[in-house]
Amino acid sequence: MKKFLYDYFKLSEKNTDIKTELLAGLTTFLAMAYILAVNASVLSTEGTGMDFKAVLTATAIAAIVGTLIMGLVANFPIALAPGMGINAFFTYTIIFTFGFTWQQALAATFVAGIIFLLLSLSGVREAVINAIPNDLKYAIGGGIGLFIAYIGLKHSGLIVLKSTHPELSLLGEGATQFDPILALIGLAITAVLYIRKFKGAIFYGIIATSVIGMFLGNVPLPTDIFAWPAPPPFGAFLEGFKGLGDVGYIEFGIVVFSLLFVDFFDTAGTLVSVGEAADLLDENGILKDSSKALLADSTATVVGAIVGTSSTTSFIESLAGIEAGGRTGLTAVSTAFFFFIFLFLSPLLSVITDAVTAPALIFVGVLMAGQLKRIEWEKIEIAFPAFITLIFMPLTFSIANGIAFGFVAYTLSMVAAGKAKKISPLMWGLTAVFFVYFYTLL
Repeated sequence: MKKFLYDYFKLSEKNTDIKTELLAGLTTFLAMAYILAVNASVLSTEGTGMDFKAVLTATAIAAIVGTLIMGLVANFPIALAPGMGINAFFTYTIIFTFGFTWQQALAATFVAGIIFLLLSLSGVREAVINAIPNDLKYAIGGGIGLFIAYIGLKHSGLIVLKSTHPELSLLGEGATQFDPILALIGLAITAVLYIRKFKGAIFYGIIATSVIGMFLGNVPLPTDIFAWPAPPPFGAFLEGFKGLGDVGYIEFGIVVFSLLFVDFFDTAGTLVSVGEAADLLDENGILKDSSKALLADSTATVVGAIVGTSSTTSFIESLAGIEAGGRTGLTAVSTAFFFFIFLFLSPLLSVITDAVTAPALIFVGVLMAGQLKRIEWEKIEIAFPAFITLIFMPLTFSIANGIAFGFVAYTLSMVAAGKAKKISPLMWGLTAVFFVYFYTLL
């Protein structure tokens, strides 16, 4: 078995070993375990009609299938799960604004997933990702670093959003909540371990933060260990195709397009950033075997819609596992295994709170910001779109929005600099697509 794993996942070639890959997989899982509860909570918001426990099961199934394909087929250390942001779009825009039923929202997700799959098989998605200029790729990576750090800061309560402005808080929104302090303690521990070159620093930082949180009393002890998973709403999307005339076929098309756009470019940005960190890019900055990774992403979206959850995408939290040493698909397979285990051990997820995962997210953001040094900041036609890309991601709480604004800014800057000939046909096409996307947001 050991020889098979080394040969199949090319561990020696990637300068890694089984223990490191398994530890990296666990680290990735712990960094993104929150999605099980958070996605179920967002989709089952009062008024949608979806069941929390059923969606939790569907979330785990989509994550397991997508992550296994990513690991076994693409041999990438990247995990997948229903994405943050797009789940909010599913609930608050598709259901509450457009008036879709949750079954119709799943139908739109299914159609978008099928289109994702066809684009992946045709090579279009791969061509689009590879057409992104290197400077924008670095800006995307740095922007995602800011975005993921912002998620950690916000969810831990270190940053509290008021009606007029964000502000720093060391006690969160309630005087008895010490999550921000715990997050700072965990961040300090993680930073010290990493600076001291302690292998698996991020993973052990998560463990230490959990234990300290239990002693402080703001990380709850699990009240149970085992629980049978609830059955997911399998096949409910088929009911969604009934009565589409009531919500409007044009509206359905807009929703499908929006889902396509967000998942397409969220995945593009994540793959580029993770590929850079895991040394998966070639000498020209192109992601090796990206078609296989995109196939995993699109297939997982289709499976997720079938079992009853919003679009599945590659998770930027995979960087936590990569920083723990993960370099191959064995990391992803390990992560999928832990998702399966926690289908039956879901009560234990109570100890993986936002304050516990925040240090890992913030520190990964620090490491990702290192990509910004590769940008040609001395050239204003490059610096302007790069800055727009990286700043719009956290401020709009969307990787896709940051990429969209950055691409438009890039085209504008290159034309203004008299370098329009350097803009590839695909970049021109993408700029036009982004203008259409902005129109749908009006």
